[in-house]
Amino acid sequence: MKKTITKFLAGGMAASMMLNLAACGGSSTATNDSASTTAAQGATEAAQGATEAAKTAAETVAKSDGGNGTTLRISWWGGDSRHTATLKALDEYMAANPGIKVESEYGAWSGWQDKIATQIAGNSEPDLFQVNWNWLWQFSPDGTRFADIQDLTDFDLSQYDQSLIDLMTIDGHVLGVPVSSTGRVFYWNKATFEKAGLEVPKSFADILAAGPVFKEKLGDDYYPLAAGTYDLTILLTYYMQEKYNKQWVVDHKLNYTVEELTDGFDFLKSLEANHVIPTQEKLTGDGADSLDKNPNFIDGHYAGLVEWDSAIKKLADALDENQEIVIGEYPADYGTPATVFKISMGFAVSPNSANKEEAAKLMEYMFNGDGVETLGLERGVPSSHKAQEKLEASGALQGLTYEAFKAASSNAPFQLSPYYEDAALKDSAEGAYQEIMDTMSYDGVDSKELAEMLIEAVNEVEGK
Repeated sequence: MKKTITKFLAGGMAASMMLNLAACGGSSTATNDSASTTAAQGATEAAQGATEAAKTAAETVAKSDGGNGTTLRISWWGGDSRHTATLKALDEYMAANPGIKVESEYGAWSGWQDKIATQIAGNSEPDLFQVNWNWLWQFSPDGTRFADIQDLTDFDLSQYDQSLIDLMTIDGHVLGVPVSSTGRVFYWNKATFEKAGLEVPKSFADILAAGPVFKEKLGDDYYPLAAGTYDLTILLTYYMQEKYNKQWVVDHKLNYTVEELTDGFDFLKSLEANHVIPTQEKLTGDGADSLDKNPNFIDGHYAGLVEWDSAIKKLADALDENQEIVIGEYPADYGTPATVFKISMGFAVSPNSANKEEAAKLMEYMFNGDGVETLGLERGVPSSHKAQEKLEASGALQGLTYEAFKAASSNAPFQLSPYYEDAALKDSAEGAYQEIMDTMSYDGVDSKELAEMLIEAVNEVEGK
């Protein structure tokens, strides 16, 4: 067992090694683990390449500006609608501030963490960039790798609840702006359920009962729910927190016994056994790296998902016009609903930026100022009180994203650990969640063994 889970963690840790390079001055300690050594060498080479790229970019900026004005680099990930709204907001900002030029770097989530890790390892990150909440602990465990927002007088931190600011703070340093919070929500394709002669589910009993009906009435390729390896981890967390009324991690340890988690994995297995979810082999065979690009989701063959409220718009927009996503009730078969809820994303300022205050002014515009209405709900419901007031006044604080956010925030009694999404656990290629859930789906490993693997993996990451 120990050997197996160490293999999982070695892969995930390799995926996060570039994050740690920045925190330890770009050096790495020699080890007998050849996989880790190779990863470290690769990260170092990537960092050197990134440094050269940063130098070239700086020279290009100097030439293009001719020494006049200020050029800011900004980066983010997201779907097309987020890109469109953000680019429009930045164009409006530049029009209102002729001395500022903003250069944008953006793309899909897939591979984005590796891109940012490489930049940070090479000190070539943008002046201002979107970050995942857990990155603060991975990139900056001592609280010094990002600019302290408290030092940037042109950004109004008072618009944010102190509880959210605390979640962005390490050793007294506020490392980012908590742009929005988000939780996992059950969504259903009403059209497919109607096609099967069913109402959308309200309980886990309904969900389990729907699987055989889908298979019989619609065919083997229709499923009530689709869930990748990380989605299965979210479902497991929801089930455990609801049934046992305990927070997932307490004092840096997974807060469940082997017996309790064995029950949880039995529940996940029942979803496959009852034709509720496709196997991981089936999902991989679909050839899409996200549901919004998966034809089986787009046309209604996969009729449900458990997704962040802040991400649902791109999924709803991807559906064929005869499909309809609706927000589902939180299943409460086993206790009080307890969904996974976290800071959705933040924005951080590079400590290497020569224009930190200008970056702060741009953030103020985007998240507290005139850019709020242009950005709308593209990053979820804003945490800023001023932003919420602006969207409320304009009538924009409504719709699927907002309703989903209200549902999630009302059903989230437990705080999430910042290490829940650590790369060693979540990495889509070699993280422990991926390996454990694939092992369950492909190999049918005993639930007790899966429970032991997960406890070991989580405790290893939480205790580092």
